[in-house]
Amino acid sequence: MGGAKKKGLSQMEKEQATQNKPAAPAKKKEKAGPAEKRQKGIDMPNLDDQKLLGEIKRIGALTPFTVSSQFNIRLGTAKDLLEELARRKVVEPAGGNARVRLYRAVAA
Repeated sequence: MGGAKKKGLSQMEKEQATQNKPAAPAKKKEKAGPAEKRQKGIDMPNLDDQKLLGEIKRIGALTPFTVSSQFNIRLGTAKDLLEELARRKVVEPAGGNARVRLYRAVAA
C-alpha cells in the first residue's frame, strides 16, 4: 500500500556514485570540555554588612533569582534572605504570587 516512492534513474545513479567513492576521514572537532561549575554558598550572608545592603538597594526589583545570582547563593537561601530583610524593614513586598515574591528596597 504505502511505502517509499521509487527513485528516478538519475537519483539512483547519484546514489551509486557516492557509495563507490571512498569516504573521506571526518574532521575531529575539539571540544571545549564541560563548563566549569561553581559551588553556590549554602550559608546566608551577614545581614549587617553594608556592602550587601548597598548592593540590594541598587537592584530595582528584587526576586529570589536575582539575589541568588548576584550573591552566588542558593535559591532557597535567597528566599530566606529576602524574608529576613522584609522583617527588618530593609525591603518591602512589591508584588508577585505564591511561587515568586517580588520585593523593592525601602527608600531611606
